[in-house]
Amino acid sequence: MKVRYDPKADILYILLKEGPVADTDEVSEDVWFEYDEQGKVIGIEIWNAGENIIRKSLLEIERYTKGLKNEVRV
Repeated sequence: MKVRYDPKADILYILLKEGPVADTDEVSEDVWFEYDEQGKVIGIEIWNAGENIIRKSLLEIERYTKGLKNEVRV
């Protein structure tokens, strides 16, 4: 598996398996699956990744770490 992020285009690409893409489908807003000839997902492309994935992940990490800090206080 390979993961690439293009900050200029704000696209996150996850390559699950090398090979030619036979079909592509938008599975939800800004999320595209790429399929091989057998219909298996070989790639995932996420548009607006900064907002859709990265920012939300960072906020979740921040919430989690704040919770840990609160648990450590005596």
